[in-house]
Amino acid sequence: MKRKAVCWLGIFILLTATTCGAEPVYDVSYSARIIPTKREAAVAVHVVQPDNFLRSLRFTIDPERHRDFKGDGTIEQGEDFVEWKPPRKGGVLRYTFRIDRLRDARSYDARCAANWAIFRGDNLIPPASATTRRRARSRAYLRLRVPEGWTAVTRYPATKNGRYLLKNPERGFVRPTGWIIAGSRIGVVRETVAGTRVTIAAPVGHGLRRLDILAMLRWTLPELRDILGKSSPRLLVVGAEDPMWRGGLSGPASMYIHANRPLLTPDTTSPLLHELLHTVLPPGASPQDDWIVEGLAERYGLELLVRSKTIGQARYKRAMARLAREGRGAGSLTAGEANGHVTSRAVKILGLLDSEISEATNGAKSLDDVVRVLVQKDEELSAASLRAVAEEVAGISFEGFFKRQGLRSTGR
Repeated sequence: MKRKAVCWLGIFILLTATTCGAEPVYDVSYSARIIPTKREAAVAVHVVQPDNFLRSLRFTIDPERHRDFKGDGTIEQGEDFVEWKPPRKGGVLRYTFRIDRLRDARSYDARCAANWAIFRGDNLIPPASATTRRRARSRAYLRLRVPEGWTAVTRYPATKNGRYLLKNPERGFVRPTGWIIAGSRIGVVRETVAGTRVTIAAPVGHGLRRLDILAMLRWTLPELRDILGKSSPRLLVVGAEDPMWRGGLSGPASMYIHANRPLLTPDTTSPLLHELLHTVLPPGASPQDDWIVEGLAERYGLELLVRSKTIGQARYKRAMARLAREGRGAGSLTAGEANGHVTSRAVKILGLLDSEISEATNGAKSLDDVVRVLVQKDEELSAASLRAVAEEVAGISFEGFFKRQGLRSTGR
């Protein structure tokens, strides 16, 4: 009788949780087996649910990288999408993911070599929209199955059973994002800096200056924490040499940097810090407002350098003067993806906005306060949102300022 009572109590608690206010929860477990000989990964998406909490997933796929879909339930595939309706109690969707991706004719922004691989979780599991029971949320994990002797590093904390716990409170359906590196000989440096758990990883012998990067972050992350008013919990930096792309690319709480990129260029910009800013700034902008994202990343890369005393005031002023000169060659800021001239002009405009805010508040507020609010909101950036937050911070209208700069700042 006691066992029956406990059993019925468990059923009552489950029914109460799913019908009387608690959010319905279903489990999603991602598994990816890396196959170096094929330069691909065999992926499985496992769903376990009490009763049809997750009704369908519609993935936006790259047909050249995501293929061979099969699994339980029903699967509908179009040119650039796959819609999966799992059985009521859950099921498995399987497919093949092509890891290698050429960014130009000769270099890769994702690569699987004989003894290492670098790619993004965002691409491993493509973007997906979920149809669920009202308020249902996922509890998600990732397991990377690598060849014997390999290790893997992600931006996520590992659980005791070797899985990675995926968390994103902003989304009901959670998938892995950010950079991933795996290999047989991966050099890793780990340290906590200004409240951020920093991990720097690259294949051994690829020349990534892990300790130099750590030193730069030790100088600058405290300044970033002061600007934002908080620390990011984790940061992963991965890198490699050719044939990887000779640049830097950001992702959520992670970035890729080519091994030959300098920490500081001769013109006093830092590719590392530029990408660092992208990891904490809101995730994007409308095409006509890309100048805001790039301008903030470039300006605050310089701000971190001078505030940390990595460079002096004289060098900082020369860098700002150079950007002002380069910005004169910019066309329309809203023409699309920001090039170098547009980014330089954006830095100048943001500097002018900083001065206007400071003057309006007698030095009590600055562009830092605007950035802090934008990061907290974590919404797509636009001229309208930038103006709205600047007016909120300064307590004055910036309609005239944006008009003088030739920027439309109403609506989206």
